[in-house]
Amino acid sequence: MRVEYINPFVEAAFNVLKEVLNTDVKRGDLYLKSSTMQIMGVAALVGLAGDVEGRVLFDMSKETALNVASAMNNEELKVLDDLAKATITELANMITAQAVTKLHDLGFKFDLTPPALFSGDNMEISNNLEVEALIVPMELGTGGKLGKIEINVVIRERA
Repeated sequence: MRVEYINPFVEAAFNVLKEVLNTDVKRGDLYLKSSTMQIMGVAALVGLAGDVEGRVLFDMSKETALNVASAMNNEELKVLDDLAKATITELANMITAQAVTKLHDLGFKFDLTPPALFSGDNMEISNNLEVEALIVPMELGTGGKLGKIEINVVIRERA
């Protein structure tokens, strides 16, 4: 994976999360995960197609999803209802759109699929692109009080 593809997602996630949550966001160390991995409980998935193929997954616990949705809606949400799900989906849209805009400005051309939201226990996501996933952990709130989101990026250039 080329770093040119990754940096816009990292920057966009940091900027959007900081703005919409109005709190501290701390980026953790990047690391790689294998092609099959367990998700934390709630994940928004955006597909990429065009000059590249791949996906971006915004992975978080149900508790973090509720904390984020509550902060974005300025009201406490206690269940992962339609409003909470729509809010997490919109967050994924905002981050991905900002990243893709930066990539288009750099001359890369590709399209996005609308975000799909998955939630549940003991779910795994597999990646058949033969590329390891790059994980960018983001700690939300002072001392992580809102939780953690992992931005999980798998991108490869089309042959």
